[in-house]
Amino acid sequence: MRMLFAATLVLTAATTGVQAQSYPSKPITIVVPFPAGGSTGALARILIEPMQTTLGQSIIIENIGGAGGSIGVGRVARAAPDGYTLSLSHMGTHVFNGATMNLPYDVMNDFEPIALIADTPQAIVARSTFPADDLKGMIAWLKANPDKGTSGAVGIGGPSDVAAFQFKKQTGTSFQMVPYRGGGPLLTDLVGGQIDFNFGQISTYIGAVRNKQLKALAVQAKERWWGAPELPTVDEAGVPRLYGSYWHGLWAPKGTPKDIVEKLNAAVVAALADPLVQRRFKDAGQSIWPRTHQTPEKLLAHHKAEIEHWWPIIKEAGIKVQ
Repeated sequence: MRMLFAATLVLTAATTGVQAQSYPSKPITIVVPFPAGGSTGALARILIEPMQTTLGQSIIIENIGGAGGSIGVGRVARAAPDGYTLSLSHMGTHVFNGATMNLPYDVMNDFEPIALIADTPQAIVARSTFPADDLKGMIAWLKANPDKGTSGAVGIGGPSDVAAFQFKKQTGTSFQMVPYRGGGPLLTDLVGGQIDFNFGQISTYIGAVRNKQLKALAVQAKERWWGAPELPTVDEAGVPRLYGSYWHGLWAPKGTPKDIVEKLNAAVVAALADPLVQRRFKDAGQSIWPRTHQTPEKLLAHHKAEIEHWWPIIKEAGIKVQ
């Protein structure tokens, strides 16, 4: 029996090694857990072009929206750990959802980290016809019109929801939250004046801000954002320490062989070093993580630190998706 067990282990190890050496031998699917039209999908489209060249296989983007991204991420958690189904998503799906939802998977332990991709700060933006041009004016309007303002959020309990909770707590204001399946539909309604404002990643809105379709009131960062240095920070605008950023990462299902993870990481690193990719990321309002942070180990450490930071805040807010 022991000899049979040992032989099985050797055979399994040999098979895994062969799979890793021949990987990839067919197209790879990257799941973007939101509807088409959002910033996460835009990042995926930029990234896959050079990755396909490095890996020698086509990469398919599959948009699976719904439930704050948990449906798409859940599909990856259940996928075979062979490197052919990946998740490109952000802190909302891999940090916030774990604290606000009863998920059928573990956001930390059911995935193999591949690489940190990009980062962009959150900002407070408003419809172009909103009756305030700065954050102090927005606060004054909200206090004069309690519960009449509307803010969008992708799903319930995501980064926008938590930022809104913190904003309400610090400013003594109240307004309604309107849930959306993805950033694309939210942007459409914000530009169309169907909702008043939003706490979201600046990269999603900077184009509309530059085209005068939206107003940007403040960036949720300690320092002014390089993409719009004229935009004040929340500290400068009157709501201190209301910080938040959307960082993106690439994950595989738990149990994906290390050699495959290393090949995928190498393809990501090569893509992020491409000057064309760097320019397109910058044009999209995204900052690429330093080379030293583009490792599975750094993604794992950052992911853990973000959970330790945000979960107590979410618990205090009492945000829970039923």
